[in-house]
This record gives sequence, C-alpha cells and structure tokens, in this order.
Amino acid sequence: MLRVRVAMALAHRQEVVDLELAPGSTVADALAAARLHERFPGIDPGKLRVGIWSREVSPATQLRDGDRVEIYRDLQADPKAMRRARARLRTSTRSRSGP
Repeated sequence: MLRVRVAMALAHRQEVVDLELAPGSTVADALAAARLHERFPGIDPGKLRVGIWSREVSPATQLRDGDRVEIYRDLQADPKAMRRARARLRTSTRSRSGP
C-alpha cells in the first residue's frame, strides 16, 4: 500500500487528506480517491495544475510512498506586477543634491 497526502488550499479553506492507495497508483487516482469535487463544490480538480512536493507533474505520474500531491489554484494577481506597482509608489530615500 502507498500512503500519500492530497493537499488543497483556497483563500478561505485548506484541507489535507491522507490516503492509502494500491501500488502503481497515479496522481489522477489520488485526486479521485480524495473526492475533492465533493469537498470543494464548484472546483474541478481536473482543470487545475497538480504537483508533488512543489514540483508540477501530470495527472498520469505514478506515486511513491510518502508523496504529497498538491493542487495549485490560479493566482489572483501577478506577483511581478504587484512588486513593480509597490516600487513605483515608494519615494527614494537617496538625496538628489549629491554629497
């Protein structure tokens, strides 16, 4: 038996499901066994990106004992664009008159 965890996090709710699966099971099998479509109505896990221990994988990837399957949701804002906007708002602390 393989022991794996499936982790799903939304802004308002997070859940980790411990599963025991047959050897040779895939990420898709783990998603189906976790019944995420029942736990998170309105979310289609088949359309979201998935990974194992922070590395994106395909649903056909075979699992190993101890793997943590993570479901990645889309970002609400681009982190680079947010950083640029914050940098534009800050004023410089350097003197413009010179030393």
